[in-house]
Amino acid sequence: MRIKHFLTGLLPFLGPLSGFAAPLSAELSPVPICDLAAQQASNASGVPVDILLAISRVESGRRHDGGFGPWPWTINADGKGTFYATKQEAVAAATAHLSDGTGTFDTGCFQLNYRYHSGAFSSLNDMFDPQQNADYAADFLLELYDENGNWADAVAAYHSRTPDLGASYLNKVKSVLNGSKVPQPIAPVVTLRENAFPLLKPGAPGGHGSLVPMTIALGRLIGGDS
Repeated sequence: MRIKHFLTGLLPFLGPLSGFAAPLSAELSPVPICDLAAQQASNASGVPVDILLAISRVESGRRHDGGFGPWPWTINADGKGTFYATKQEAVAAATAHLSDGTGTFDTGCFQLNYRYHSGAFSSLNDMFDPQQNADYAADFLLELYDENGNWADAVAAYHSRTPDLGASYLNKVKSVLNGSKVPQPIAPVVTLRENAFPLLKPGAPGGHGSLVPMTIALGRLIGGDS
C-alpha cells in the first residue's frame, strides 16, 4: 500500500474536516470543492495530498470570499485564463471553444488539457467534475512518479517536458508548499497529519514521500503544448 505523507507547512492555511467521506455537493463553495476532491484522489491513489493541493492552486487558484484556493470552473484557452461563476457556464464556454478557433484549452481544478486528455472522459461535463478531474490528475502524477522516480520530476513533467518550463513550474509548486502563494486562509478542508516526511527535503531513492531535488523534467502530460 502506498504511503501518504503530509506537509505541515500547509496547516496554517487549512482547517479541520475530520472523517471526511461524504460525496461532493453542488452547494459547497467552489474553493473547497477542489480540495475535497484532492483529498479523495490522494486517498485513492497514494499521491501525497500536499502535492495535489499545491498543484491545484498553481493551476486554478484565485481569491474568493476573502480566501484563496483552486476554482473548479476555470478555463485557460490559448494562454488566457478565465474563471466562470458556475459549472454550466464553464462547460458552455469550453463547448464554444471546440468551434471558435481556439487552439487548445485546459479545464477544471487541475487544468486538464482537452486536446490530450478528453478521451479519458465521456463529456466536457465530466472533465469539469471536480472529483473526476482530481482523480485523473492524481493518476497521471502517479504514472509520472513511477516513470521518473521522484516527486520533483513528476511535478515538473506534469506541466512540461521542456526543462526550463518544468523547472519554473516546479518552483511555483514549491512556493505554494512553502506558503508564499497562499496569502490568506481558505475555507476549512482537510485534516493533515504530522509531517514525518517533509516534501521539500531530500528523500531516499524510490521513496514515495519526498519532493526530492529536481533533475531534468521528462514529459509534459497536462497543461497544453510544450
